[in-house]
Amino acid sequence: MMWKQAKRIGLVAAAGLMVVPLAGNAGTAKAATLAKNQTFKMMVPSELTTMDNSKMTDIYAATVLNNTNEGLYRLTSKNKAVPALATSVVKSTNNGLEYTFHLRHSKWSNGDPVTAKDFVYSWQRTVNPKTASQYAFLFEGIKNATAIADGKKQPSELGVKAVDDYTLQVTMDKPVPYFDLLMANPTFYPQNQKVVEKYGSKYGTTSAKQVYNGPFKLTKWNGTSLKWTLVKNKDYWDKSKVKLNKIEYQAVKDPSTALNLYQSKDLDDVTLSSEMAKQSANNKDKVIRKMASTFYLEYNQKKVKAFQNKKIRQAISLTVDRQKLAKNVLADGSTAAKGYVPDGLANDPKNGKDFASEAQGATEKAAVDYNMKKAKKLWAEGKKEVGIKKLNVELMGDDTDASKKILEYLQNGMEKLPGLKVTNQNLPFKTRLSRSESGKFDMVMTAWNGDFGDPITFMDLLTSTNSYNNGKWSNASYDKDVSASKNENAANPDARWQNLLDAENTLMSDEGVAPIYQKNEFHLVNSKVKGIVYHQTGASYDYKTAYIAK
Repeated sequence: MMWKQAKRIGLVAAAGLMVVPLAGNAGTAKAATLAKNQTFKMMVPSELTTMDNSKMTDIYAATVLNNTNEGLYRLTSKNKAVPALATSVVKSTNNGLEYTFHLRHSKWSNGDPVTAKDFVYSWQRTVNPKTASQYAFLFEGIKNATAIADGKKQPSELGVKAVDDYTLQVTMDKPVPYFDLLMANPTFYPQNQKVVEKYGSKYGTTSAKQVYNGPFKLTKWNGTSLKWTLVKNKDYWDKSKVKLNKIEYQAVKDPSTALNLYQSKDLDDVTLSSEMAKQSANNKDKVIRKMASTFYLEYNQKKVKAFQNKKIRQAISLTVDRQKLAKNVLADGSTAAKGYVPDGLANDPKNGKDFASEAQGATEKAAVDYNMKKAKKLWAEGKKEVGIKKLNVELMGDDTDASKKILEYLQNGMEKLPGLKVTNQNLPFKTRLSRSESGKFDMVMTAWNGDFGDPITFMDLLTSTNSYNNGKWSNASYDKDVSASKNENAANPDARWQNLLDAENTLMSDEGVAPIYQKNEFHLVNSKVKGIVYHQTGASYDYKTAYIAK
């Protein structure tokens, strides 16, 4: 999921989620252990973008959706799919080409029943090209999904139907090994057609223009506000498991402000970076949350012709000392990128080796190296091949304190290349997303947080036709390997894994994007907060079982 900033697979060992070290078992928490005030106050570094799960692209929206709505399954702390709206975890039939789900009786927050038709409508709406969902590609494998997204078939031809109000049938074009895990992703949640059509283009743009079927309801969000609140949903089918009455969110972009709010007990969970993280390194409340998240430079090859030159891209990447950036600028537990796919995401089905480590051969290491001498040589050769003597570009990123420091660091290194002038452009998260998606950038510091524990959640993004490929890098060999991993080798774990390794090698050899660092987050968390389930991939947090202890 884009850190636009994204966090499942049966064929490989997933490292998809973990329980926060301070978490307890809230499902069995006795009333005597609960504080009287069950309000959890937390910060996020960016504003909320949307509550439309067809258009959601970032982990902040995904996390709020994960706590205010619900699909067929939820994920446990061990990355296992368990029943949510489905009464059981369903095994496929017909050689992996059909699933039949029986739904429990539940309600939307407006009193309407949640039915199989809500799933049919939601899924058809998401794959409909008129919706312009950037997550439509996740439906690949469901019958006709790809053809519908390409405009070759009608949404009504998608392989999903309501047999009756509480029976949902899904027909596949091909087996998808991680299908169960996808069913816990907010993209596959149901939608109330009546509500969507009532609000039209305004659907999901404020807390009032949405309905909820999950543990909490969103309130006090007007679409641009930097504060919003989740309140316990009295209509949720499993409300007896929910202990928190409120979750109060606050978007805080300045780490020093975040630290002050934590120290004054105005927040229970804050994210710190750079100097504030250094100052808090020995704090007893420190929690480092490892993320399956790669921050990388994306070059707009359609807008800036010079970026179509491989040597130009290689030269820019070589100006970045990733180790110093992670240690001295970020100082929050983040690490230098080994490659595009992050460390700890997934393991080789044959030998158990981590994908990122296994992929990091000589080519991969060279792609993320720091070598100013080589950079200047390639830069001179690239300029000559392109026919330019100088290049002026804008580097776009978020307007957070951390992002500003990162862009300044990158700018300083890049401008050591003779004739390269870089102007930094720090924008609000929502604006940066919009401009990235519409191609209105030269270079952008962007990120992806995996949706599930498999390399394909990263590899899919940079295929030639993927809507997330904002830089428009294209490589036929890369596309071929990614396609093979999802089609002819989908049921062959070893061959599939090799396809993905080959694709990673092609990407890094061609410097399609420049991986910079793997994001880990430095948090201070009130020790009385228990029961949070932290997801390394997909929607980051599940607060269904969270509570405040006495």
